[in-house]
Amino acid sequence: MSIYIARSPAVSARSLDGEMIIMSTKDSKLFTLNEVATEIWQAADGRTPLSRIVQDVVCAKFEAEPEAAYADAEDLCRRLAEHGILVISDQPLESAR
Repeated sequence: MSIYIARSPAVSARSLDGEMIIMSTKDSKLFTLNEVATEIWQAADGRTPLSRIVQDVVCAKFEAEPEAAYADAEDLCRRLAEHGILVISDQPLESAR
């Protein structure tokens, strides 16, 4: 099953030296995303399946093994969704920004 991810509109995010600094309005926690997580965050348009993001961005840019990269990316996305930073769906998110 494909999953789709979108950035939540309820966060504040800034790029700093190739990493994203994100503040969740849900719990006021501050998150720093490393370079790989930042690439996933920036590609989270709600319309592109996570598997495609991993293939086209993560594996292409970081020479990662596809299965392991996907498992790590899905885990990251689910953890960020728990904090209201990402929205996850099994269908494309038409209202994604």
